[in-house]
Amino acid sequence: MSTATKEMIDLMEILPESDQNLALELVRKLVLAWDPDFTKLTSAERKELDEAMEDPETVPHDAINWD
Repeated sequence: MSTATKEMIDLMEILPESDQNLALELVRKLVLAWDPDFTKLTSAERKELDEAMEDPETVPHDAINWD
């Protein structure tokens, strides 16, 4: 977790619950504006994916029969 994320959590915890809910809705709107389909990867997710793809036991998506 990044320092900025930890700081945001600490600041939100100071707020009254009703204001925490308002802040949460704002963050949700920001995330949806950045990635409305939830298809982008964060830098941490990209690193995890790259590491998984290097693992010889990782099964590629197209090797699975999804039917």
